[in-house]
Amino acid sequence: MDLKSALIVGVGPGLSASLARLFAKHGLQVAMASRNPDKLAKLAEETAGVTFACETTEPEEVAALFDVVVATQGVPDIVVYNASARARGPVTDLDPTEVARAIAVSGYGGFLVAQQAARLMVARGSGVILLTGASASVKGYPNSSAFAMGKFALRGLAQSLARELAPKGVHVAHFIIDGGIRSAHRSDSNENPDSTLDPDAIAESYWHVANQTRSAWTWEVELRPWVEKF
Repeated sequence: MDLKSALIVGVGPGLSASLARLFAKHGLQVAMASRNPDKLAKLAEETAGVTFACETTEPEEVAALFDVVVATQGVPDIVVYNASARARGPVTDLDPTEVARAIAVSGYGGFLVAQQAARLMVARGSGVILLTGASASVKGYPNSSAFAMGKFALRGLAQSLARELAPKGVHVAHFIIDGGIRSAHRSDSNENPDSTLDPDAIAESYWHVANQTRSAWTWEVELRPWVEKF
């Protein structure tokens, strides 16, 4: 498949920014969606990308996002869902409203974006949908029940869609990011180099999976630093 365009939903300064740069490096048109696209101005300039505002838990906004992306650059060849939300704390203290939002952003938002992508890609007979998971996709940690529920939901969605859409030419893959992602606020110590995941290295794995031939597709990848316990 000749990849020419990508839509990344849930863009921030970490993994999604690395994906945008890598896609642009390979000549793809890049569309980026965020709740606050004003923060993406520098990244958009760097990648010659286009930014859009979108609340991923609102069906009308997600549908409108895809309408404008299609009008701007055509049906995207790659759609990445990278949005998530957390509600931290003991289960006895959690605010139900915050928990509902955490589950909605991680799980329901993923469904809304994947549904719109699938409709377009199935009609065309090709496309790649990549969903970002976490350690919490397969392990529920103390004081992180809301995040686990959302990420478990996203993984279940990915598994179902991979089985449903693969025979229709659409490649769906889920990425378990099992460890902390390196950033300006989370750097490796000199005593423990490469103890966090380099977002550029993660992006390379996404690109590899997106370019797999259909005779050997991956539906799930786990990525972790070499020192991470699992």
